[in-house]
Amino acid sequence: MDTPRSFAIPFAVCCLGVALFSVMDAAMKGLSLSIGLFNALFWRALAGSLLGLGLMLLTRQRWPNRAVLRLHLLRGAVVAVMASLFFWAIMRLPLAEAIALSFIAPLVALYLAALLLKEKIGRQAIGASLLGLVGVAVILFGRLQGDYDANALLGAGAVLVSAVLFAWNLILQRQQAQLASPIEVAFFQHIVMLGVFALFAGAARWMPVVPQVGSWALIVLSATLAFTSLAALAWAYARAEAQLLIPVEYTAFLWAAIIGWLVFGDRLALTTVIGALLIVAGCLITARTGSAEAAHVEPSVA
Repeated sequence: MDTPRSFAIPFAVCCLGVALFSVMDAAMKGLSLSIGLFNALFWRALAGSLLGLGLMLLTRQRWPNRAVLRLHLLRGAVVAVMASLFFWAIMRLPLAEAIALSFIAPLVALYLAALLLKEKIGRQAIGASLLGLVGVAVILFGRLQGDYDANALLGAGAVLVSAVLFAWNLILQRQQAQLASPIEVAFFQHIVMLGVFALFAGAARWMPVVPQVGSWALIVLSATLAFTSLAALAWAYARAEAQLLIPVEYTAFLWAAIIGWLVFGDRLALTTVIGALLIVAGCLITARTGSAEAAHVEPSVA
């Protein structure tokens, strides 16, 4: 495999994973509004765990060793809290706005990648991420000209806390992807999240309510999308550095804007469009940088 192509394929798979996650966010927003946040999270985790168990058995995956299992447990717990905060927020905010606020995460993650993974951060990678953040700032400037109610402000705060956890999650994802298969990564994330939600339910004496038949389609859809996107991202992060793939997260805004408009009637302001263009520009710069660096550096995983 030629080296420019060796980055292009993980980059494309990462883009696909982010797109699937964006559709899943919309499905979870609709599901949470319909049956409640806790029920949506619990039943999605259960459906994803069952799907993952079937694939683990079908593909005869090996049980992870203790070190890898600890990493699975850590990331699953982090994602459980992160997802709870994020989905709570998107029940109170337009989908695209919540995604835009979460874009502080890739910039934080770039420095975490240097600290935890000992990756060297290139100037162009930093510049591309900063360009993306300028796009987010433009979007927020336009949005803040409107009126914010108390729930929206709380939602914005929840997104920002979730974004910090998301940055840590991106680094754990890179570490996890180098040690486990995509199916194993997706399965253990769902099963650990299910365990966290079950423990919470037991401590709060809050039992999940069995959804009506009409809600099961969204539960299965969101679980399938979550599992597939997790596997795609795990595959991509095993084959390219985190700093090169993290800016791909910015494309989630484009999907959120489109889906939010089609499904929830969210309106796009001119500042939103301008910001989105800046975000895309940052991603394209990163893609070109990754292709150039791949010509001189072998991929970390064959």
